[in-house]
Amino acid sequence: MNIQLIYPKWKKLPGQTTFNLPPHGPVAFAAALPASVDVTFTDENVEEIDFDAGSDLVAISMMLSTQVKRGWAIADEFRRRGKKVIFGGISTMLHAEDTTAHADAVFLGEAEGRMEQILNDFHNGTLQKVYNFMTAQPPIEQVGPARRDLYKRDLYNHKGVQMVDLFHASRGCRFSCYPCAVAYLGGRIFRPRPMDRVIEELASIDNNRLFVVDNSLAQNKEWEKVLFREMIPFKKKWISHTIEDDPEILDLAAQAGAWYVYQAVYDTSDHIRERIRRYHDYGIGVEGTILLGLDNQTEDDIRRLIDFLLEVDLDLAEFTVMTPFPHTKGYDDYLRQGRILDFDWDHYNAGQVVFQPKNMSPERLQELYEYAWDTFYGEETQESKMFRLFCKVALREMEDGTYRPRNRELVNKSFGKNIVRK
Repeated sequence: MNIQLIYPKWKKLPGQTTFNLPPHGPVAFAAALPASVDVTFTDENVEEIDFDAGSDLVAISMMLSTQVKRGWAIADEFRRRGKKVIFGGISTMLHAEDTTAHADAVFLGEAEGRMEQILNDFHNGTLQKVYNFMTAQPPIEQVGPARRDLYKRDLYNHKGVQMVDLFHASRGCRFSCYPCAVAYLGGRIFRPRPMDRVIEELASIDNNRLFVVDNSLAQNKEWEKVLFREMIPFKKKWISHTIEDDPEILDLAAQAGAWYVYQAVYDTSDHIRERIRRYHDYGIGVEGTILLGLDNQTEDDIRRLIDFLLEVDLDLAEFTVMTPFPHTKGYDDYLRQGRILDFDWDHYNAGQVVFQPKNMSPERLQELYEYAWDTFYGEETQESKMFRLFCKVALREMEDGTYRPRNRELVNKSFGKNIVRK
């Protein structure tokens, strides 16, 4: 049996960097398929879809709300040609009801241990419209190494630099943040993978640079310590979401190769200032994630926050506007209050205002979003700041003997210009 696995493209925001990361969801799903199934993978962000390929079943994996309309169009075209189409992934779960109109089957939940049943139904001509496994996650022990062999590696580089591989050591999240759908998607229980399975997957990844995509690493201190100790011998350099603010853990993270972290910056407090300083004390870079348009923010608050970001020595900043994604508390509240102005899912990209803010007009929030990007990157471009982070990690790799340049001329030229600076 052959499955044609597809990851739909989406339109990047103006000013976004042009690189594409290899998506994790599709290859994690592929790892849950029986070994007898042949899989071909197409990431439409880097290559065209072959609608004439001789597959038995088409599987469309969607992560973002901005992918769903394109995913539906792809499915409609395959079904017009007589193919059966199944959907899965995060945004399939967020937009399940609408997706059923474009699918032969919709899969909701985590795939491990569930695919034999669905493939048997397909072979028997009894494919169900919806397979809903969201109320019971499979045993975390069943999560195996992702099928990274499906990537076309040459398509995932930016100006000669190989992009990071994505990897996860846990699922679920004990937090329930207002704008986030993770509690709905993966449950409120933190589910760490067995450490021997984590080590097995790390050993299988050839790429020296990783993005650890766990929702947060700051979920269990003892687990973090064990994870970072086990990561040290691999000499990987990695990016992640928040790490526990604890000296021992930060030291272990630095030894394990922490490159930079995404840290929410939600106010101008000394707590946030010190949080960023402590990361830097351990040689860990910081990309601030800044959410604009919350009900407790006025225009003056946003301006003060942007000024604060210029003071605290962030390595990078990523600005988003509050977006009421389905199955979040924000969506429920705004829908009940009649504040959602736009239900075009292409616009749910965290860079376009689709609701009525409490303390300003939608147009003014959109202007402040643009102002935030322009102001923070006014003296040094986003690409330049990113390249400085890359050069720092390349120097660290040279020190520990793991550096593998894809574009030596580019790196030598950059080092020669002293782009790397503390």
